[in-house]
Amino acid sequence: MRVCMPPDPNPRKPTICLPKHSCDTHFHVFGPPNEFPFAKTRQYEPPAAPIEHYHNVMAVIGIERAVVVQPSAHGFDNTATLNAVAVSGGRLRGVARVNDRVTTEELRRLHEGGVRGVRFNILNRESGNIELAVLDRVVDRIAALGWSVDLHIDPTNLLQQESRIRAFPIPYVIDHMARIVPDEGLEQPGFQLLLDLIRDDKCWVKVTGADKISSRGREAGAAVSYRDVVPYARAVIAAAPDRILWGTDWPHSNNFEPGVTPNDGELVDMLAEFAPDEDVRRKILVDNPALLYGFEAD
Repeated sequence: MRVCMPPDPNPRKPTICLPKHSCDTHFHVFGPPNEFPFAKTRQYEPPAAPIEHYHNVMAVIGIERAVVVQPSAHGFDNTATLNAVAVSGGRLRGVARVNDRVTTEELRRLHEGGVRGVRFNILNRESGNIELAVLDRVVDRIAALGWSVDLHIDPTNLLQQESRIRAFPIPYVIDHMARIVPDEGLEQPGFQLLLDLIRDDKCWVKVTGADKISSRGREAGAAVSYRDVVPYARAVIAAAPDRILWGTDWPHSNNFEPGVTPNDGELVDMLAEFAPDEDVRRKILVDNPALLYGFEAD
C-alpha cells in the first residue's frame, strides 16, 4: 500500500489578509488511527492528520470557519468527521460519506452533528467509485435534509454524466474544478461543460486542488506555483461568482513523492491570483459558504 506524504508542518502566513469569517470548504482529518481507525478498504496509507493539527493551520492562514470532508480512507465511518465538527465550537460543518443502506436515523444523527452534504467519487479508475444507482438513491434520500452532494469527478465522467447531474433535485458541488487538464486548453469539452453547468443555480464549483490539477507542479522560487490553473479558476469565477467555493484540501492526501506537497499559506495567496477583486474574494470566502453550509450570517 502506498504511503502518503505528510502535510507541510510549517504553513506560512499569507501575504493577503482574509476577511472575517473566511471559510476553507475542503479539508480532511485522518485519525489519529489509534482513536479513529482507518478503513480496511482504504487504497493508501494516509498520514495522521488530527483536527488539532488543522486548528493550527487555521490560526496561521487566517481561516475562521471550515468544512471537513470525509475521506475515503475512513470509509463510511464518519466518526472522525463528526468529532472534528463537535470540538469546533460551531466553526465547522461536515460533508459525509454514506451509501444507500444508511438509515433515516443515521442521516438525522449526521445532520444534528453538523453534516450538510455527502461526497462521492466518479473518476476514471478501477475502484473507489460510487455506483450510479446508489448515487441516485442517496441524492433522493438527502433531499429533505437540505444537503448538497459533492462530486469528485473528472472531465470524461462529467461529460458522460451530464444528464444525470443536471437532473439532481438538490445543489451539487463540483470538486477541484472537475480535475480539468490545463494542457488541453480552455476550450476542452469538459471545461466548457463545467462553465455551462455553473450557470445553473444548483451548481457550485470549488476552486481547489491546484496542486492536483497543475501540469507544472510546484515551481521552485516562484512567487505563486501552479500558474497554469489560474485561467481556469478565473473563468469559473467570472461565470458565477455567487456559487464559487475555495479550500485548501489539507492535508493533501494522494501525494506520494517528497517535495510536491503544497504550503497552505501559498494556496491562500493563489486566491488573489484567482480573484484579484476583494469583493469577489469575500463572496468566495464568506458569503457563499455561509449560504451553502448554513453558517451564521456575518
